[in-house]
Amino acid sequence: VQLQASGGGLVQAGGSLRLSCAASGRTFSNGAMGWFRQAPGMEREFLTCINGRGGSTSYADSVKGRFSISRDNAKNTVYLQMNSLKPEDTAVYYCAARIGSDCAPQISRYVYPYWGQGTLVTVSS
Repeated sequence: VQLQASGGGLVQAGGSLRLSCAASGRTFSNGAMGWFRQAPGMEREFLTCINGRGGSTSYADSVKGRFSISRDNAKNTVYLQMNSLKPEDTAVYYCAARIGSDCAPQISRYVYPYWGQGTLVTVSS
């Protein structure tokens, strides 16, 4: 399974970005997908996940109400819409894929064995 994240960049506080994660190599629609991020000097944190069919999601408190995850199984792509961005959202953002179809709000390479390369989001104040 290969995951390619894109869409990062520099944005001012209060602005928006949409990240994309294109998947290839297996049946995309079966597996849950997640977004994570890692800020400099910090541990990687869970942000959000979506189940295989896209009907169930989960969000970390830090992004609830500002970020939205969605997926288009026909395009083998999952999205992260980020609104009302803050300087503390600055980080490298990663997408990851599960084999199982259920959303899993946790960080574990056992739970999410497939990871993209990350895309940098920088929010200026």
